Amino acid sequence: MICVRYVTYLHQKWTPLYSLNNCMLVRTIILYAVMTVCALAFHENTFAVFELKEELQIRYMNMWELLQQLEYVDPHQREVVYAEIQHIREEIQRIIDLLIQHDQSQHQ
Repeated sequence: MICVRYVTYLHQKWTPLYSLNNCMLVRTIILYAVMTVCALAFHENTFAVFELKEELQIRYMNMWELLQQLEYVDPHQREVVYAEIQHIREEIQRIIDLLIQHDQSQHQ
């Protein structure tokens, strides 16, 4: 039998190697179970929904920046900013429609 020495606080202890291997096996099984649950949790489209929400946040920040640009932009550039605002609005609406579509497909 192979024994391993390990030290706890002030005491040295010898333990058989098979008990350490069993502990590692249990930890590995628990780790795989947790990873499996995390991978399959909630909806099928969890990552797609996450990406769409992240994209939506970026578009909202872009919209906020464009609205702030209106405070100091030249009058002849205002039309360009208005066109960009309209484009961002359309993208935001498209992303919201996709999020609703994902939600409806999961809850039918």
